[in-house]
Amino acid sequence: MAFIGSVIKRSFELRERLPQMRKKDGYKQQMKVLKKLLAKAEFTAFGEQYNFSKILGEDDVITAFQRTVKTHDYNSMFKNWWHRTRDGEQNVCWPNKIKYFALSSGTSESSSKYIPVTIDMLKVIRKVSLRQMISQVHFGLPKEHFERGVLVVGGSTDLKYNGIYYEGDLSGITTGTIPFYVQGYNKPGKKIARERNWESKLQEIANNAKDWDIGIVCGVPAWIQILFEKIISENKVETIHDIWPNLKVYIHGGVSFSPYKKGFEKLLAHPIIYMDTYLASEGYVAFQTRQESESMKMMLDNGMFYEFVPFNEKNFDEDSNIVENPETLHIDQVKEGEEYALLISTCAGAWRYLIGDVIKFTSVEKYEIIITGRTKHFLSLCGEHLSQDNMNKAIELVSAELNIDIKEFAVAGINYDTMFAHHWFVGTDDAVDAKVLRNRIDETLKELNDDYKVERIAALKDVIVDVFPCKMFYDYMKTQGRVGASFKFPRVLKKNQLVDWEAYLKIKTKE
Repeated sequence: MAFIGSVIKRSFELRERLPQMRKKDGYKQQMKVLKKLLAKAEFTAFGEQYNFSKILGEDDVITAFQRTVKTHDYNSMFKNWWHRTRDGEQNVCWPNKIKYFALSSGTSESSSKYIPVTIDMLKVIRKVSLRQMISQVHFGLPKEHFERGVLVVGGSTDLKYNGIYYEGDLSGITTGTIPFYVQGYNKPGKKIARERNWESKLQEIANNAKDWDIGIVCGVPAWIQILFEKIISENKVETIHDIWPNLKVYIHGGVSFSPYKKGFEKLLAHPIIYMDTYLASEGYVAFQTRQESESMKMMLDNGMFYEFVPFNEKNFDEDSNIVENPETLHIDQVKEGEEYALLISTCAGAWRYLIGDVIKFTSVEKYEIIITGRTKHFLSLCGEHLSQDNMNKAIELVSAELNIDIKEFAVAGINYDTMFAHHWFVGTDDAVDAKVLRNRIDETLKELNDDYKVERIAALKDVIVDVFPCKMFYDYMKTQGRVGASFKFPRVLKKNQLVDWEAYLKIKTKE
């Protein structure tokens, strides 16, 4: 068997060298992608309305594209275009009929979003997933690692079919369409992967865990931590490595891993490699390629054309909605350290689409980014400009300082007397004084964010911290029907989300 691992590793090493030899700069890659997208969708309803044929004939295709095609958020894209594809109409935003829709609630909307998934997009996701596997040859892993099982804890592959299209979680769609030649490595296997009940799926994985030789685990941090705890408990062992001694890589995404890391590592017998990914329902944007950096490398030749909107008051209103004609930049115009909202045009028929994430380039030369938050997940009631990245870092630092494991948290901006306050809801099963926690979060944020520090003197009058068991957060998600591979507790609570959460807490605290 070691021979197979040697062959796989050697093949990966050779394949990894080839893209480096043919590497083009990002601008040329992105220009090629845009032209290909426009040509493929030229005679769709969308392409004809926005005259893709004329755009392709312009000397400066990017400028012509930006000038001609307006920006869209999910609501406008769905209302004007995607709803037609759900009715079975062909050639709306992308050629042919849409066979799959990924259901995504995100963390800023209460109702499900229907994101089209085309055959072209599935091919791209498989290609980028292979690249991610190939990149592991740089991590000094033994050849045997490349013949271990890969556990993907995702949505059900038993997709719902309504006579027109299949719908389900993106991970369920991609897992159900993986090539036959990698199915033997893929766990938990077809039967368990089809399970629709999330808790039953986790239980089935726990029941079978001891029979598998797992080298890589993929999934959202909160659910993977819950799964590991379940496996450890039911097998009466100390760590997950007592069950899977060869586990060496954890591939995560969806939320920042930093708040989970401390609690996660208590479940391990020895360090493992963490690989961050940026795989959204709309496409595969980036993944981590270097151990020495937590940043992710953008994939610039993956059927997605990117634009970058400076995330400021000029381009977004007070409710974080994008303005009608925002300033937009291409890959050759971005700067390190600046925050940008991401616009994408894709081989799934999204056009100048606001995906909802805010990113920052840590290296323009390497095209490496980090996600700093969501457009709707920033708090700036009075100019404090508190990002999700600030929140995650504060929780990480305070958890380490107080030696506690904070698995979940959320923040709400509220009116307070005639000014404002931040209300934190913190989930931990460790004993902690809420007043001490409140003071440490507040002081840490002052150190991380100068705007926050200034506003704490003036308009941001107080910080309120309430502590609850982690189960409270997960049980609430169940009441909202938000249990599964892609669901995360929102880091910022606004409007109806805050009302629903507070109503739930009121009932539970009286029980």
